[in-house]
Amino acid sequence: MDQTEITNDDTSVLYNAECPVCRAEIDHYAAYSRDHDLPIRFDDLNSSALEAWGISADEAAKRLHVRKGDQVYSGIPAFILLWQDMPRYRWLARVVSWPLVRPVAVALYDYVLAPILYRWHLARVRRAKKLS
Repeated sequence: MDQTEITNDDTSVLYNAECPVCRAEIDHYAAYSRDHDLPIRFDDLNSSALEAWGISADEAAKRLHVRKGDQVYSGIPAFILLWQDMPRYRWLARVVSWPLVRPVAVALYDYVLAPILYRWHLARVRRAKKLS
């Protein structure tokens, strides 16, 4: 989809394409979105204008961010918004939104998965600095 076709109400996803885990997941969503002509934009934090997102590169690297209209969401709320916009994943958005599931998903993402991926990101950045 041509980025000029995206409106203010469409969904934009900010992710770290240098993270192999993040890239694999988002590449899957991007292919699905392309195949179904969904108005979802995927921005790599390493090559995007982060000023438009209102967050720093470090903040962006810590978790997934989704912009819907003028609002920016991060973490599990961001995933839920993304999944709601993709017919194949709406069931997952509903399940993760359930009152007993959501706090568990938030805790796992906020305290386990996101910190592990962020530390991995920092290690890659340090290695890249040493090599340059």
